[in-house]
Amino acid sequence: MTNLADTLAERGSRYGTFVSHAAITQDLKHLMNEHLITRHKTLPSDMQEALDMIAHKIGRIINGDHNYPDSWVDIAGYAKLVADRLEGVVR
Repeated sequence: MTNLADTLAERGSRYGTFVSHAAITQDLKHLMNEHLITRHKTLPSDMQEALDMIAHKIGRIINGDHNYPDSWVDIAGYAKLVADRLEGVVR
């Protein structure tokens, strides 16, 4: 089992520093939320969480290794979960 320092070092090398990733991700979330407010929209929890997680993954792509396929697959996965629910398939 790896220790926490090893895990953090590995993630940092893959995704970049947490501070810069957090800044990108929070900017994306803030922008999305401002546009929802402007349009008087409230999304169901699963849609909001999917968008938040997609923003998180986009932040990792921008800040870190943009060639890491898992980040791209995760984005597709979160979108698919919402699309499936809208079509009556709950996961």
